[in-house]
Amino acid sequence: MSEREDAIFKTTGCKWLLPVSGYLGLSLDQVNFLACQLCALLAAFWFRLYLSPNHVSPMVRHAVATLLGVAFLLFCFGWYSTHILAVVVVNYFLIIKADISNVHRYSMVTAMGYLTACHVSRVFIYSYGILSTDFSGPLMIVTQKITMLAFHLHDGMCKKSEELTLEQKHVAIRVRPSLTEYLSYNLNFLSVLVGPCSNYKDYIDFIEGKHISWRLKQHSGTCNGQNGYDKIPHPSPLNAVCRKLLVCCGCMFFFLVITRSLPITYNVDDHFVGHSSFLSRLTYAFFSIQAARPKFYFAWTLADAVNNAAGYGFLGMDGSGKPCWDLVSNLNIIEIETATSFKTFIDNWNIQTGIWLKTVCYDRAAKHRLALTFILSALWHGVYPGYYFTFITAIPITIAARAIRRSIRHHFIGSRVLKLGYDIVTWAATQLAICYTVMPFLLLSVEHTIVFYRSMYFHVHIISILAAVVLHQKHKPRELSATNKLAPPSSSSSSSPAAACSARCQPVHSNNNDKVN
Repeated sequence: MSEREDAIFKTTGCKWLLPVSGYLGLSLDQVNFLACQLCALLAAFWFRLYLSPNHVSPMVRHAVATLLGVAFLLFCFGWYSTHILAVVVVNYFLIIKADISNVHRYSMVTAMGYLTACHVSRVFIYSYGILSTDFSGPLMIVTQKITMLAFHLHDGMCKKSEELTLEQKHVAIRVRPSLTEYLSYNLNFLSVLVGPCSNYKDYIDFIEGKHISWRLKQHSGTCNGQNGYDKIPHPSPLNAVCRKLLVCCGCMFFFLVITRSLPITYNVDDHFVGHSSFLSRLTYAFFSIQAARPKFYFAWTLADAVNNAAGYGFLGMDGSGKPCWDLVSNLNIIEIETATSFKTFIDNWNIQTGIWLKTVCYDRAAKHRLALTFILSALWHGVYPGYYFTFITAIPITIAARAIRRSIRHHFIGSRVLKLGYDIVTWAATQLAICYTVMPFLLLSVEHTIVFYRSMYFHVHIISILAAVVLHQKHKPRELSATNKLAPPSSSSSSSPAAACSARCQPVHSNNNDKVN
């Protein structure tokens, strides 16, 4: 075994499931990940039923959640999990000892710097044959949590209330967390492997048993003069978990049957590129990208189900009195597949990462917010060139999409037939633009990216730049309103499933301002 192969083999952690890996035809890292997530699902039900706040103290819940999370890391990644543990411990000392007015900067530099160094090392370990689930995934999630907590702590302890937005007020932290709380938030078994990243206050409310109660309190239909919200039984997440597990099964079936038959690399196959028509290449690119999505749908939906099974993720009650469990959802599959604008697509894809980008970059950048946010997103994902091609390409497409929508949409909304035609055309344009934009993200290398874009004649680049320039002359630059701001992906929480549900569910954020963790 070569040194490189040995390094890759070591990153897969425990070898107990090697026979299962061979039987299923999946890599060991994928099998270990699935095993841990299934164990996490079972542990989540046990955590909710037998370690509920009514039975044990928050300290016990914190300790169990942390220990299980660390155990999963060790099982999946072996000694590589020390990278994750080290950056968590180092950043805890930063938030305890560092100047609170600069703690967000120190945490961002430390966490992102360490993550970037690990990304660079992955290039030497894996070249372009990266594992689908290696230690950098949890490290990316931990980086989000560390930096988001630091920014919320800075908001709560350094800024006056009138300096914060309504959203920032809800999540601001005014007391430094204890070591137990910090470790539990970053390393809990519910989200340690694949996320999602939720804000610190919501997580602490969940551990302390206030997560559901505060939302029920805000829903007028759950209170009456005799019993009060605290006497109402907490809604069961069982229906939401079952529904999400069914989605996972469908995505897994799609992946095993269809995704493998449409490899992304065929888009840059010499024979295919040289002998196929442009329309054939475009069609294959479209369907291969569509087929690549279910593996992400599977991982994020399963993670959402795990959180719900533990009783975490309750958003509120909808208009018909049914519970909504989408607070920590990371995607909205229906909105993604039916998106008629670039913004709608990215607002419903990797939602919690979009909220993180909005929190630490988009809302705080003085200028060039869109470009800086896309660049931060690319850096967070890694150092493979394909990531940067994707996010840099997204900038002119986003600008052009805004300008086109502003210029022509109002001509079609007056008629139902015209509106339907407009939606069909914009759906097709959006899906093809997404396909064109994210292809380098999956191809990774410069060589393959250039081959693909040449085969596409750089048509989306050209159209986007021309549209942006021409329509910029037509419309004077103006400050975008809050409803028109776009921060990638899903940066605007108003477009996320959680916020969409919040139109029906009350409230979006916990409102326990009398006691700030």
